[in-house]
Amino acid sequence: MPRRKTRTVRIGKLLVGSEHPIWVQSMTTPDTSDIQAVVGQIERLVAAGCEIVRVTVDTDKAADALPEIRKHCPVPLIADIHFTHRLALRSIDAGVDKVRLNPGNIGSLERVREVVRAADRAGVALRIGVNSGSVEKDLLDKHGWPSPEAMVESALRHCATVEDMGFSNYLVSLKSTDTNTVLRANRMFAAQTDVPLHLGVTEAGRPGYGSLKSAVGLGALLLDGIGDTIRVSLTADPVEEIPVAFDILKATGARVTSPELIACPTCGRIEIDLEKLMTDLEARLRGETVPVKIAVLGCVVNGPGEASEADIGIAGGGGKGILYRKGQQIRVVPESQMLDALVEEVMAWKAEREGQDVARREVPSLPALPLVQR
Repeated sequence: MPRRKTRTVRIGKLLVGSEHPIWVQSMTTPDTSDIQAVVGQIERLVAAGCEIVRVTVDTDKAADALPEIRKHCPVPLIADIHFTHRLALRSIDAGVDKVRLNPGNIGSLERVREVVRAADRAGVALRIGVNSGSVEKDLLDKHGWPSPEAMVESALRHCATVEDMGFSNYLVSLKSTDTNTVLRANRMFAAQTDVPLHLGVTEAGRPGYGSLKSAVGLGALLLDGIGDTIRVSLTADPVEEIPVAFDILKATGARVTSPELIACPTCGRIEIDLEKLMTDLEARLRGETVPVKIAVLGCVVNGPGEASEADIGIAGGGGKGILYRKGQQIRVVPESQMLDALVEEVMAWKAEREGQDVARREVPSLPALPLVQR
């Protein structure tokens, strides 16, 4: 699905919008005034792959800590502001790259305008955050509840405010704990503007169900081509959010930054030790960033056909495996050598993408005969 066309927004060194990658972000959990704890968590988030970090700025002590945190944050830093626009102004002065502002709880449009003027002068981006829990009272009275229509009207109202001031370096987010509300609100807004969207299902819950709920909500929008940054909001160490976010991007094809492994479900037709093979393959490829689809199939019913549909695939059974590359059968290897053959082919794929010469290890091949139906 093609990406929805948007304008480009700059957040520090990153460019956000339809012509750029969909960036993954998260939010720190310690009190922001505890500089050592926040910087330590930022280091762990970045090591896990986080590309944008947000910190809560809800007190003057938190604002006081921002300059030092900024020094030790290697990725764009966002100040999360609620209720007190003065802290947004202090955050901009401290050198943050973006301010997340919820206009519905900041007090007045004049306060929003004051923040916009400061951000414009400093070259700082804004995110207009509309949550179902903080839609303005007049819109709740009009629509009866924080409906997708109410959320979109709120967002468009605030977009008009900043646009009238000549400010365009901003994103919008429309978040709810309800997946259907998230989908409807973001689709409605996306159809009416070219403003980049930050996606999230807010307060998704614990990692198990919360990951699934986020995958449903974010995945549906990404498959529509909607979304320019994402956050998976889990009740857990935020480091756990990062692999979930990248897996959602990979599963939708929106952004692939590591090998995608496809494997059979367990069933009575499997003729190889598929679980061990997959465990060993995951271990051998841990940390690899090459975008390649790898299929590992364990029976003769669907295996050969489905293995040939991946970039690299192997169909195992009867003590051997047929290795495929882009639909072409390239060799047959003994079952004991299937793991090495797969990894070797992945490394060859990676080398070719990087323009390097490929030297494959000589592996004795079995006759290229079809697997026997049992």
